[in-house]
Amino acid sequence: MKQGFLRLKGSDGANTLRFGRFEYMDGTEVAPKDGTLAALKRDRVAHRLIGNFGFSHAGRSLDGLQYVHNRPSTNVSVVVAKPTRGVFQVDGWGELDIGLASVTLTRQLAFAKSAGEFRVFGIQYHDWRDVLKTDNRLQAARSADKGNLRIVTAGGHYMHAFKSSAGTFDVLFWGVLQGGRWGALEHRAGAADVEIGYQPNERVLKPWIRAGYTYGSGDGNPNDNRHNTFFQILPTPRIYARMPFYNMMNNEDAFGELTLRPHSKVTVRSAVHMLRLAERNDLWYLGGGAFQPWTFGYVGRPSNGDRSLATVFDVGAEVQVNTNVAIGAYFADAESKSVTARIYPNDERARFGYVELRIRR
Repeated sequence: MKQGFLRLKGSDGANTLRFGRFEYMDGTEVAPKDGTLAALKRDRVAHRLIGNFGFSHAGRSLDGLQYVHNRPSTNVSVVVAKPTRGVFQVDGWGELDIGLASVTLTRQLAFAKSAGEFRVFGIQYHDWRDVLKTDNRLQAARSADKGNLRIVTAGGHYMHAFKSSAGTFDVLFWGVLQGGRWGALEHRAGAADVEIGYQPNERVLKPWIRAGYTYGSGDGNPNDNRHNTFFQILPTPRIYARMPFYNMMNNEDAFGELTLRPHSKVTVRSAVHMLRLAERNDLWYLGGGAFQPWTFGYVGRPSNGDRSLATVFDVGAEVQVNTNVAIGAYFADAESKSVTARIYPNDERARFGYVELRIRR
């Protein structure tokens, strides 16, 4: 059962409380009225740190409670919960020995020819499972470390859309800092994302050109008492890595993107991502967070002292047949660089594609 909860609403409609099993995605607390901001939030903000892993059929849910105070321009959301099993494990009934608490404040800003939104949040993550941690220490040191993960993440985002006679411009800033304990180690890390976009007044293809740079810190010294690799908590990776062989951990992603909307129900998006590791003495990390009791949730491959990971070219299209049915197709080609070439010396490229049918009732 993915969701089963009771929602209580205050008499003024501004306060709600739900408890039980539900899906929660950070950044989706409120949907902006401006179309550009709504698309940015859906595609470039939501799911970065907490998501339902929307590609696998089992997915991820939370067991707990959520309180929401919602006003026309201000939203406050509090979540206290435990994540369920699922994602790559078909049996998603059970819970994980992980505690999650999140507090978020979102505010909408409206101006004569522009609109904006800022959000600040704090997330507490406590993992007391007895599992082998994934980091850049030797296995003997990791095996001896039975300490819990206690990580506090604090940050926010600001995005703004400007309308002019030449078209619509947008900017997005997102960033977090982390502190706490990584087992026996002190944890200090961070991540940031800076993006710009432009939609010219072209009415046939309605293009949207965007570029950005995303950074997730890595750990440059596996032998000290600090862990500096950014921890992405429980995200939905494929939104930001549609060919999901990377995430935000010890990663730099410089990208350019072109979106075409030739019809109200048709969207075509292509992009190029230039990927490299933030620290050459850290690992190449993959995964989307904990999903079963006996594995950590992230895996790491050796960097062999290199940083260049890959260059990815991709294109995808989606047709919204009606409100309940959508059809999508996607293809990506990744060109190997020094990190991947050392691990896969006989394969210079990786390719990934899928066709997807989504039916919602």
